[in-house]
Parts: sequence; C-alpha cells; structure tokens
Amino acid sequence: MNAIEANIDGLIGPTHNYAGLSFGNVASAKHALSVSNPKQAALQGLRKMKFLSDMGIAQMVMPPQPRPDWQALQQLGFNSLDTVPDSLLHSFYSASSMWAANAATISPSSDTADGKVHITPANLISKLHRSIEAATTAHYLKQIFPGPHFVHHPPLPAQASFADEGAANHMRLCSSHAAKGTEIFVYGGKSVKYPARQTLVASEAIARLHSLDPQNAVFLCQSPQAIDAGVFHNDVIAMSNERLFIYHEKAYEGFHGKLDAGYIVVKISEKELPIHDAVGTYFFNSQLITLPKGGMVVIAPKECEENTKAKICFDRLITQGHIKAVHYLDVRESMKNGGGPACLRLRVVLNKNERQAVIPSIWLHENLYDQLCRWIEKNYRDRITPEDLRDPSLAEESQRALNELSDILKINIP
Repeated sequence: MNAIEANIDGLIGPTHNYAGLSFGNVASAKHALSVSNPKQAALQGLRKMKFLSDMGIAQMVMPPQPRPDWQALQQLGFNSLDTVPDSLLHSFYSASSMWAANAATISPSSDTADGKVHITPANLISKLHRSIEAATTAHYLKQIFPGPHFVHHPPLPAQASFADEGAANHMRLCSSHAAKGTEIFVYGGKSVKYPARQTLVASEAIARLHSLDPQNAVFLCQSPQAIDAGVFHNDVIAMSNERLFIYHEKAYEGFHGKLDAGYIVVKISEKELPIHDAVGTYFFNSQLITLPKGGMVVIAPKECEENTKAKICFDRLITQGHIKAVHYLDVRESMKNGGGPACLRLRVVLNKNERQAVIPSIWLHENLYDQLCRWIEKNYRDRITPEDLRDPSLAEESQRALNELSDILKINIP
C-alpha cells in the first residue's frame, strides 16, 4: 500500500525561554539566561511547517505542554511560584516539548511483524526539564493516532540504564517509504566532557517492543569525541531519507560495514566541515525530504547559509546529484536554545488507511495556519526574561492560551 512520510512539528509554547538547562548542548549553554521572544519563536516554527506543507509535504501540529508544570511542582510540595528555587522554576517552565524529534520513536507498519505502527514516547530522563514531558506526550500521541492501526507503548522505565531520547537518535533507510526499511538506533559511547543521553539497552528494548526484524535493526555507537564536541543527539551529526544517509566522519565508532550496500552513504569529512562548524550551524539537523513529484531537498537553518564550509558541503551534495536544492529557513529562536529544523519535527510513515485514521484537526492547511498565526499574535509575549518566570500572570496567560488552542486543534490539553 502506498505510504507517505509526514511530519509532526511541536508548536513552540508561550513560555519559550533561555535557561541553559541542557548540559552538553553548546547553543543552550551559550544563550543561558538571555532574553527570548516566544512570539517570534512560535511564528518561525509555524512558518517552517507552512513552507513544507506548501511543498506538498504532509504536516501535522502537536500542541505545547502546559507550563509551568503545576503537577510536578506540587509533587515536590510547592503550591505557588514564590518559594520555588530558580533551578526548579526554570525546569518546570521549560518549553522544550517544542522539539518533537525527542517526543517518541515511531516504526512504520511496513517494518513491524504485526503490520501496525508502533509508537514509544521517550522517557527523556537525562534532563529534569524534559523528563516531565513523557506522560503528556503519550497523552497527545494517543489522541493524534487513535484506533487499531497504532500500537502505543508506555515510555521505557525511568531509570538511567534505559535513557531514551526518541527519534533524535533513530533513523530509517528504505528503497521507498512504503517498503520494509532498515531502522538505525544510535546510542552514546563513553564520553569525558558531556554525558551520553541514549543507551544501547534502551534502543534494543524499543526494537523488541516494535517487533522489528533483527536483520533490519542496526545499532550504532556515537563516538565520545562527537559527544564531547556538543553532539548530544545523533540528529546533530547525521541525517537520512529513503536510500540516502549523510554523516560526519567523526560521528560513530565501528561504523564500517554496518549498512547494506544498497544504500547511498555520503561521508562529510572533518576537513570539509570541522565538527565544531557542524555543531555551530546544525548542518546535519536539516530536514532531508522527498518531494511529492520526486527528488530530495534539504530544509536547513539560515546559519548554514552564513557558514562558508557548510554551504560548500550542501553545494557539493547538489552537484553530485544527491539533492536537488537547499532551502535556508530562519528558526533562530529555536537554534539559540539548541534545536534546528529537524529537532522541531517527528517523522512518521503512514499508509492511506493509517493517514485517514489520524485526527483531521491537526493537519496543517491554509485556514489552520492563519488561525494559529492569529492565536500566537493574540496570546504570546515578545519578550521573556528569567525574572518574568516569577510573574504569576505569565502562568495565567499560558493556560488561557492553551485552553484556546485545545479548541482549535480539538485535542485535550491537560
């Protein structure tokens, strides 16, 4: 049955701020405690969704999670914001669910033994501000993908051995989206400066849960050198789509021979693009997509266009015929917090019946885009400082905004 690859983008929430919570994420640390612009951030992310939708790519919208997380605060004995320490306040106010690439790992029905789409929300236990997302993420995904076509697994146990950061460490290669593919799981090697965030046992557990053919599941070890350079997720050092796999030469340990000869493997050398430039521009955090009429294009952050070496690498990929074009988009508000175009989206391959089962209200179209733009303009601030997180009106504004969004997207937002 014909299948398409769709994107689910996280809509950036009204409390988008820079708290520098993600140790190991260079951009996050660099912009810690600076002033953010939630309105601009949300509009930038929405424009990226619209750009892909206008190109014929199936695009869905996932709502932000309520912030501050009052349930998490109350579990710790807090009933108001006044006495919450800054470290906890920042974590429970974080809008990090915007990076939907960390929301879950999804295997298409063509890869699974029972012929169903399997979904496992990420537990994200490596960081406090992200670990509180798992339950709400599962709640959203069950609403977006209802019915017998989809199997929803609970997040893996919230224990360090099973640290799971979702599709940011998961790729898929295939001859076409409808064909049985090779699913690639990337886990962290033993680094020195920064901690690895994905474990091998977590990746193996997901492969088992998703009933994947062991012959079609590949496990790659991320090199400690890459992790210590700021490659906190695989999608900062590699990208893939259908038969094409593009990676940096310092990405993995023991990579040779791991992939079948039937795929197109392109290595970007350290000389061509030093790893600090790869991390600084988020070259590999671009979206590599297939157009409806055929041919691949890249959606890259503007930072790549402004970096000579990154732009030359993309030009080479065009010259060699791997891609047709590169479109450079502005998602700087997300980039400052450590997430590029690919961080903002979760991929899912759906056949016709599965696509029809998705709730229709979250598919992006012209009317929904206009409605969401008006909603953002009405409800979002254009400036948030660290001190603003103690303003009770920010929490009230955020809740009112999400109540309205619940009606727009027809999704129950807790």
